[in-house]
Amino acid sequence: MRVTTSMYYRNLYAENNKVANQLFDVNKQISSGQKIQYAYENTDVFIKTMRLDDEISTLEQVKKSSNSGLQFSTNTDTTMNDMTTTLDAIKVNLIDAANSGVSSPAKLDAIADELSALRSHMINIANTSINGQHLFSGSAITTKPINDDGTYNGNDADMIAFLGSNIEQKYNITGAELFLGEENGTSRKITTNVQKHNLSLIYPEIMGESNNPDNVTNTTYLLPSDTIRDLVGDTDDNITNQSDTFFYLRGTKSDGTSFKEQFSMSGSETINDLLGKIENTYGSNVVNVELNDYGQIEVTDKLSGSSKLDFHMIAATDFDQTDGNNEADVNDAGAYPATVGSINNLDNGTLLLRDVIDHFDPLSTNPNSNDLLITEFVSSGDVNSATTIDTVSYDRVAFEQNGPTLSSNVAQIVKSDNSFATPSTKLSEVADISKGTADNTDDTLDGTTLNFEGFTVGGAPYTATISLNSAGSTFTLDGGVTNYDIFNMQTPRIAVHADEMTYQQLTDVINMVVSGNLPQDSDGSLIFDPDEYDAAIETANYNARTELSSDGKITFQELGSTTTSASIFLYDSTAADFTINVDSDGDLIDDSATASVMTFNSNNALEIRDPKTNFFAVLDEAILAVREGRFGADGSASDPRNSGVQNAIQKIDDLADHVGRQHAKAGVQSQSLQSAIERSETLILSSMILRSDTIDTDIAEASLRLQQLSLNFEAMLSTVSRISQLSLVNYL
Repeated sequence: MRVTTSMYYRNLYAENNKVANQLFDVNKQISSGQKIQYAYENTDVFIKTMRLDDEISTLEQVKKSSNSGLQFSTNTDTTMNDMTTTLDAIKVNLIDAANSGVSSPAKLDAIADELSALRSHMINIANTSINGQHLFSGSAITTKPINDDGTYNGNDADMIAFLGSNIEQKYNITGAELFLGEENGTSRKITTNVQKHNLSLIYPEIMGESNNPDNVTNTTYLLPSDTIRDLVGDTDDNITNQSDTFFYLRGTKSDGTSFKEQFSMSGSETINDLLGKIENTYGSNVVNVELNDYGQIEVTDKLSGSSKLDFHMIAATDFDQTDGNNEADVNDAGAYPATVGSINNLDNGTLLLRDVIDHFDPLSTNPNSNDLLITEFVSSGDVNSATTIDTVSYDRVAFEQNGPTLSSNVAQIVKSDNSFATPSTKLSEVADISKGTADNTDDTLDGTTLNFEGFTVGGAPYTATISLNSAGSTFTLDGGVTNYDIFNMQTPRIAVHADEMTYQQLTDVINMVVSGNLPQDSDGSLIFDPDEYDAAIETANYNARTELSSDGKITFQELGSTTTSASIFLYDSTAADFTINVDSDGDLIDDSATASVMTFNSNNALEIRDPKTNFFAVLDEAILAVREGRFGADGSASDPRNSGVQNAIQKIDDLADHVGRQHAKAGVQSQSLQSAIERSETLILSSMILRSDTIDTDIAEASLRLQQLSLNFEAMLSTVSRISQLSLVNYL
């Protein structure tokens, strides 16, 4: 083939450009430090580099998020150290108070002042903020979590650090779980507050215990081995002529099931027998029932994590039924506890509590007192006041008044998960719906009637009835002259089904009635429509607020007033009905009675332990117990529902355990975040090494290649130069 000059120069030019481009690429790699500058230069290198860049960016964000969370969590950890130390100091002071005795009121005042200072310090700890962020407000970090009265303002939302795809780590402890949380491993424990003495030892001249000193009150607390006669007393020394004592027991079991039960015991049976009967009423192996050192009954739930356990009991002894020839009169000298109600002419000595309650109405201030002795175990102090809890009625009692506020004392607890009820909670989720119908066969609220009565904010008396029905729930006032539908929020608006009614709808009704703002028949139709109903609610809300507190209790507040004339008794229609079945001779057929479907306020046993925590309420109760010199539960004291210093020590122990668990959780969170940071740093370094291997230039390799290309280029130029000098003369 003939090689022309044109072909020669064309090949020379191509090879020259090829080597020059290679030299340029190598020089560019050396100068930039990267193998490629653009994707088209090497798509494989470009894709791998972009993927590694994305991973490094994600890991950097994880590290930043973890660092931020770790700082917050570390501050929480440090703050909770101070909280734990303060709780230790509170317990030390309580133990000191318990050891001070009633003879040192000045010292008790000093201890109470110290406890108040520690409480203030605890408030400050709870309101700790770092860089403008409150540690215990949930996600509402700009909101001060705790008011001076101990109420919580934050929320229960978690603060989350993102540690990668679908990987999250909580880094805060919310005030909801710290101050109002619960411990599922804790069992509820409650106690009566009336201290019981052996009356045979206190009144030996009456009851025949002549060998014992008279009026011995400090060493005569009731023992399990003592008899029922020792508990209720007697009018003479003849043990055989005393009537049986009837016990009326009411309360709630661990699963939220309410009950009423009555049984009788002879005077010779023991207190230990009584405790056994109480245990059997709750069910087999459900609770422990014991007598403490002050003769008070303590009930402990064997099921942990439930806050539903409740207890109330009274005993009734008819001293007019002792013997036909030797009847006693209540005015005779005798070993009686306080008599708060009576009835006459009972057949066959059978006592029916419905008659007692009918005779002793909680709104009445003049109970009669003749021959029926009521022995109380849980007391509210002044049983004759129309505005305080009475002895006989368990759940037909008035809300407690504090200035413009009326408060119930029974938390509304959701049966399924032991949580506090909220406005959106259905009544059926809290109520013992097995009691909702007459035959007790259907689990429904259908047929349940709730009564509430008292005085409006204007001082006018009212009597209202809420009827829960599947066909539509209603409420009526003062005998049912006017009937009001309780509307739902669906379309179309109709009266709410019994099982769908919420606490918001219940509190709306209460607020309208107590504030005196009822639906108005604006169009003269005699039918109240949803608009009229909603207008009444809105008007009522301008004058008063009825709502659920953070611990699930119903509260009413009259707005714009420092005190209120209103009062509220809210109870199941069966509350005062303890009907039992007897035959024509008065003999007992069935000792059970229909229990209340719902309980809102009651003269119930005092709480010693509970899975749920109310942090500052416990501190306030402990301080008050010290200031008043209250060492145990005492129904005769000015605040009969205070459980006393000794029980406060138990509550502080439980608080310390709860805070300790939350503290440990904060520590685990910090460790997890620290591990995430270290892991992120390691992965970032590994990813950067891989990226460098992928995209970065190997300088030594590039320099060697540059040298080789340079030599090749020089050789090529030298060859071309020599060939270019040749002519035909060189071949002749």
